[in-house]
This record gives sequence, structure tokens and C-alpha cells, in this order.
Amino acid sequence: MEDFKATEFYSGLGLAIISNIFIGASFIIKKKALINLQKNGLRAGAGGHGYLKDCMWWAGFLSMGIGEAANFIAYALAPASIVTPLGALSIVVSAVLSSKYLNEKLNLLGKMGCFLCIIGSTMFILHAPKIEQHDTFDELIARVFNGGFIFYTMIILSICLFIVFYFGPVYGKENVIVYVFLCSIIGSLTVMCCKALGLALREMIYDGKNHMENFTIWILLFSTITFIMIQMNYLNKALDLFNTGIVTPIYYVFFTTSVIIASTILFQEWKTMIFQDILGTICSFLIVITAIFMLNAFKDIDISYNDLKSLSLPKRDNRRSNNNCVRRDYLGEEDKLFVTVDEQQDYSSSNNVRNT
Repeated sequence: MEDFKATEFYSGLGLAIISNIFIGASFIIKKKALINLQKNGLRAGAGGHGYLKDCMWWAGFLSMGIGEAANFIAYALAPASIVTPLGALSIVVSAVLSSKYLNEKLNLLGKMGCFLCIIGSTMFILHAPKIEQHDTFDELIARVFNGGFIFYTMIILSICLFIVFYFGPVYGKENVIVYVFLCSIIGSLTVMCCKALGLALREMIYDGKNHMENFTIWILLFSTITFIMIQMNYLNKALDLFNTGIVTPIYYVFFTTSVIIASTILFQEWKTMIFQDILGTICSFLIVITAIFMLNAFKDIDISYNDLKSLSLPKRDNRRSNNNCVRRDYLGEEDKLFVTVDEQQDYSSSNNVRNT
């Protein structure tokens, strides 16, 4: 792999997978804590911060912290366009755990959606760029102040301010997209800051450069902490107001899209890709989005494998197994039984013949 060690790439890939397991579990732990706190204090969606005193919520926060730390290292070792889409695995973890611990349904279509998430993530790994442009930290900072990325940052910050001070208070409790979109676009800036800090850390370890005296490092560190705090605050509100199975996949779609756009502008990781890989990456992303739709749009439908098996029955058997039933009394019996319309007609015919 040109200009990129295979060991670093696969280490970053493994850390990305582990991080999403912790992140997916953190959604469930924090949601469970918020549910328990609804009876005792002001909800997070209404501006309450009682969850800060709850041990379970802090366990979820710790789980997310471990996941984000692993993600930070993964971003330093592998391209962001590979690490970010693997967030689909956190959706699978969240869906499975929510069905077990939050009593949220995971029907047959949801299970198929989880499977497609894994397939789409695998395709992303196969087609996304694996060769990263290895700029020095100073060159990267020069790119940050490039007109394109500065313009992107200004747009993101303007949208966030508009949501925080106007759109959020008015529509945040009615539409799940409002707070989730805010978390996602801020998250794209968080990833770019983490990527830059990771590059500086690598130069300090491998090249012996001392970046601690560089004022830009502290700006990036402060920005990262600030962005993470904003994400946590509004993500807690979204989780408190809406179903976990809805928040998680929407967050994935917006967050992944935002990171890919920001990464394309700043790191230009897609420059070396051929047309087939670009097409494969787009298709894999569409597969994941379709899987997310299946996982949530049909969430409340009670469908299982046995329901599909009933569709393959012969027409008469299938007709007898549906809800088209009537009630009658057997002669000489007090118990009432359910029979199909066909059986009712057969019984009436035989009874008429016997009476004649």
C-alpha cells in the first residue's frame, strides 16, 4: 500500500469496529438512565441535567468515551472515509441491545436491515480509498485555512447557531431531525479536529517533532472538547425525546455524509479513486441507507419468519388460516368453537340434507 503501512490500516480498521461496539452500547445505557430519571426530575429534552448525578448515565458516557477514544486513534491510522461509514455497526449493536433491554421491537425486516448494514459497511471497506495523503501537520494547517474548508466551517457554525437559538426551541421537540442534524454537522468538525490532532501526535511519536509549543494544537484541542460537549448535550435531548431506533440511524446518515464532505474538502482522500471504486462506494452507502430505512420504517410491524411461511401455504389452507372466522354452536354441545366460513357452509349443507 503506497505511503501507508498495512499494519496501521488494519489496526485503524479494528479500532473502528471496536469503537462502534462501545458507542452502540452507550446509546442504550444512556437511554435506560434517562428513562429511569423521567420519574424523578426534569427531562433532558426539557432542559434538565439530572442525568449528571446518575451512575448509569455516566457508565454510558464512559462507554461512549472509550468508543470515541478508539475512534480517535482509528482516524489517525486509517482514512476518515473508511472509519466513518463503519458507524453502521453501532446501529446494529444499538438495535439488538434495544430489543433486549429497552423492549423495543426488532422484527424480521429489522434483522434484515441489520444484515444489510453489515454488507454495506463491508462494501465500503472494499471500495473506499485506502491510500491517504500524508501531509505534514504544517501543510494540513495550511489546508485548513484554504478557502474551501473555511467556507464549509462558516456554513456549519451558522447553521448550528440558527438551530440553537431559533429552530431548536421551536421545532426541536416535534421533529427528530433538528437536534440530530446539529449533532451530525458539529461532529464532522470534531472528526477533522481529531484527524489533525492525530497527525500531530504521530509526528511527535515517530518523527520526534514537538508540536506542544504550537498554539494551533491548543486551539484544535479546545475546539474538539467544545464540539464534543455540544454533541453530547443535544444528542441527550434527541434520545430523551425520540425513540432510540430512530435517533441512531438518522444520526448515522447525517454524520457520515457530513464527515465525507468535510474529509473530501480538507484531505482530498478521493483524488486517487477510480470510477469503479467511486460507484461501489456510492452503492454501498445507498445500501446502508436502505438498511436503515428497513430497520426503522417498519419497526412497529409485527412480522416474523412464520408469517412468511404462511404465504407459501396452498390457497385453501392459507384461506383457512386467516382471520375470516365465524362462531357457531355444535349440536348437543355448550362450548362454542371457531370455524372457517367454508366449514360453516359445509356444515349447513349437510344439515339441510339430513333434515330432508
